[in-house]
Amino acid sequence: MSAILALLSSVVWGTSDFFGGTLARKRPPIAVIGGSQPFGLILVALIAVMFGQWKMQADVLVYGAVSGAIGLVGLMCFYAALASGRMGIVSPIASMGVVIPLFIGLAKGENLSKLEVFGVAIAILGLVLASGPELSGGAPAKPVILALSAALTFGVAIYFMALGGTINPTMTIVVMRVVQVSIVLVVALSVRHIGGLARNDIPTLILIGTTDAAANLLFATAAAIGLLSITSVLGSLFPVVTVILAWWIHKERLAAIQYCGILATMIGVLSITFGR
Repeated sequence: MSAILALLSSVVWGTSDFFGGTLARKRPPIAVIGGSQPFGLILVALIAVMFGQWKMQADVLVYGAVSGAIGLVGLMCFYAALASGRMGIVSPIASMGVVIPLFIGLAKGENLSKLEVFGVAIAILGLVLASGPELSGGAPAKPVILALSAALTFGVAIYFMALGGTINPTMTIVVMRVVQVSIVLVVALSVRHIGGLARNDIPTLILIGTTDAAANLLFATAAAIGLLSITSVLGSLFPVVTVILAWWIHKERLAAIQYCGILATMIGVLSITFGR
């Protein structure tokens, strides 16, 4: 079950990143984040109330707040990188933050079978290959540095999200969203504008905010019932989804190496799933 939830989080995250990155090319990244996060907060708050999970605990407050603040920095770096660079290289670099929770999980004594180790390795390889020729395209420094910053902050945020998830996944995400919305609100009030967001952006902002929050909740739940090393890898496959959506919606052509990467990722996922 944890593997399925982690995979679903990748699908939903990839969807959110695709639409978020697309909108960030027309609007300031901070505006996209600020306009979308309140909708995510509403979603997870409703889920917490409906399922009787609205319980404030000290550890959840700490883990959720740390994950929210650090994750917000990561989102700003990520959307800024998507706005100034190419999705094909930015998204895979940002996803490399997976190594942080992966190594932490292994350092804590999580034992993987040989098939799971093979699956982790081939899935990460597939993730890199899915970026296709972009990795050798001489990308400018700015989006690469921003993507690396996003990778570092995402890795730390995911780890604290997982810690909170072991106690109360839903409230961890609620606290995350409260912190993020509060910070963005303070910024908006200080600059006294909303970054040029228009009424016709609202449907996309709702989609971005709710899918991002749903992905966080799926991952936190997966990490609570499964191995952090495995769930972190499965939850980091969102660039593959972003690439597929770009091919499907924007009609971007995929190189042969990208098809190989997607196939390798699927093999890795199957190996992890059946390796336990």
